[in-house]
Amino acid sequence: MNKNEINKLLEPINSFLKCNTPEKWIEKAQKNENLDIVLLDHLVCELKAAQSAMFLIRKYAVDKESGNALLDWLKPFETLIYKRQGDWRDLANKNKLTKSMIPKSNTPYGQNLIDKMVMLIKEELHHFYQVLEIMDEYGVEYRSITPCRYAKGMLRHVKSYEPDALVDKLIIGAYIEARSCERFAKLAPHVDKRLGDFYISLLRSEARHYQDYLTLAQDIADFDINDRVHFFGLIEAELISTPDEDFKFHSGLPSS
Repeated sequence: MNKNEINKLLEPINSFLKCNTPEKWIEKAQKNENLDIVLLDHLVCELKAAQSAMFLIRKYAVDKESGNALLDWLKPFETLIYKRQGDWRDLANKNKLTKSMIPKSNTPYGQNLIDKMVMLIKEELHHFYQVLEIMDEYGVEYRSITPCRYAKGMLRHVKSYEPDALVDKLIIGAYIEARSCERFAKLAPHVDKRLGDFYISLLRSEARHYQDYLTLAQDIADFDINDRVHFFGLIEAELISTPDEDFKFHSGLPSS
């Protein structure tokens, strides 16, 4: 993508987000000594994005048999991360579904949710594999890291009744994808060409994911979601712009 294409793609993202990534975060993220934590957290974020999308399908849109097929699809990726078992190179052939998924008959939005979330999962798992390739190239070994406050800070505000809870989760998904897109674009000019090109290559899918989440949220809601979008936008901006001692890909203003 050239600069004009990137700027055009980022326009709606920047309008959607309530604040820009702090310059201090960009300065810290581009330092060589922080490359490992940025890549490790990026890796985990890709898996968590796939897991979150899978949870939404299993909870809201498919029967038990199809839900189990989803679990089997994700298992090799989870086993590598959580049990340290398997060769990451084998995952290239694991990103496939072996069974069709059938929406629950009482879920009118089921097929739409499945269609968008299955594509998202496949793309997130492909990105997961790409990050593993880059980690191998850069000599970064996988190690367990703790999650930052970001997603949890938004999820604690999810309503407790349906379909509002699902709508809130989809809006949060939109903010996570939009912020990822914005940060990849901010960081790309400050890292080496290999990594910068990779970050730029992710922009289209991240931008589409954020739109898919928002579209689903409004389709499912029986009300105008703009107030909830604004509500979570303010929470997301506070998490991004306030001091944060834990430096990660989605962390806030670095405290040092």
